[in-house]
Amino acid sequence: MSELIKNKAIRGVAWSAVEKFARQGLMALFTILIARQLSPSDYGLVAMLTILLAIAQIFVDSGFVEALIQKQDRTEIDFSTTFWFNIGVALVIYSILFISAPLVASFYKEPLLKELLIWLSLLFVINSFRTVQQAKLNIAMNFRRQAWISVIAISASGGVGLWMAYHSFGVWTLVWQQLLQNFLNVVLLWISAEWKPTLIFSKDSFKELFNFGSKLLISRTVDAIYSSGSFLLIGKFFSPTVTGLYSQSIQMTSLMPQTITDIIARVAYPIECELQDKEEELQQRFFQMLRMACFVLFPLMMGLAALVEPVVRLLLTEKWMAVCPLIQILCFAWIWRPASHMNWQLLNAKHRSDYCLKAEIIKKSIAIVLLVIMLFFGIKTVCFGVLAYFIVDVYVMTRFTRRILSQVTFMEEMRNLLPILLQAMLMGVLVHFLKYLIYSDLLLIVSGIFVGITLYAGISIVSGSVEIRMLWGEIRKRNR
Repeated sequence: MSELIKNKAIRGVAWSAVEKFARQGLMALFTILIARQLSPSDYGLVAMLTILLAIAQIFVDSGFVEALIQKQDRTEIDFSTTFWFNIGVALVIYSILFISAPLVASFYKEPLLKELLIWLSLLFVINSFRTVQQAKLNIAMNFRRQAWISVIAISASGGVGLWMAYHSFGVWTLVWQQLLQNFLNVVLLWISAEWKPTLIFSKDSFKELFNFGSKLLISRTVDAIYSSGSFLLIGKFFSPTVTGLYSQSIQMTSLMPQTITDIIARVAYPIECELQDKEEELQQRFFQMLRMACFVLFPLMMGLAALVEPVVRLLLTEKWMAVCPLIQILCFAWIWRPASHMNWQLLNAKHRSDYCLKAEIIKKSIAIVLLVIMLFFGIKTVCFGVLAYFIVDVYVMTRFTRRILSQVTFMEEMRNLLPILLQAMLMGVLVHFLKYLIYSDLLLIVSGIFVGITLYAGISIVSGSVEIRMLWGEIRKRNR
């Protein structure tokens, strides 16, 4: 890889990491503080709407952002066409959800859901104004500005949400916090991106972008139906409390995987698009980025599984302790998120969004069957079903990636990742035994983090990990 691309990758990862960790860290902090005041049923009510909100947001995006990034000869006409299309779709979706709100409330037999859906649906109208601005910054790999925007928007909305939670606004805290955060994000993006739409909508531009983006739209819709469908089914067959526990377990276990995956993926995608015709270099860069993402993620997830009880007890209080076994199971599921997403992204970089669609249909068909079966055996079994699905996900994706890059196979990815996983699991087991020596939750968490980092670094050095040598080399290079 050329020195220019390497430097772009390093700077991009650094600022993407700052943006994502600042964003997710602040969101986690406010979520914890707010959750201490709200009940699981409050989160359960919002979770019941997850499938509708997730699918609607996908239709607003329509895969046009990825289409803009992968297109090498993009023009201002392309950007304006995308902008007006997104706004039009958002207004149509809001109208549909507004009309459907009474039916949704009747389906769940929860009258409050009518008002909640009407207000939460405004998110799509708000977010439709930011798509192109964010795409512009991503293409330029300007994650520094996005970092500041995220910090300001989350801090302000989180402060308002915290005030509402402590003044007994209940579930409306979660609604207004999201609306304010997204509104501030849009305003700051418009100020920062320095791009304004023109009154142009090109049919030719739309057809070209939609030809690529439509396949992503369908594949993401299929993914959202499965991912959010669990909330719909659990919300229908179980109580709001059980739904809230499942929602919180997903939220706590998906936070780190999605953050780390997004950090790497946001930088990797523009670079992979540049290297799309250099197969050997593309394969090399893919495995390097995948290993680095998992080298960081695996120990974090094993550490969370080992320390989940003191973490939940200290941060969320005793009323949330029933969520612990769910989190432990899902920790082993979400570790495969980087492999799944980065394979999907690799297909897009090679212009094979059709393969993405075929893969989604196959793996989600399997996943839905798993979900329906597991549902009859309780919430823990549903979590085991999620674990099985993530492994199936990676396997199916690699059946398609190997068609475009012969070395990107399931066995080759496992060969690269399993040594890292075994190192992380060994560290997690040793940290787990600390609970028999330390009885203070705070001291156990602090000791567990220190011991975990020391053990993982030591195991990685002894095993000759390429990733730790690479990280150490970059640190020494930057300190010269």
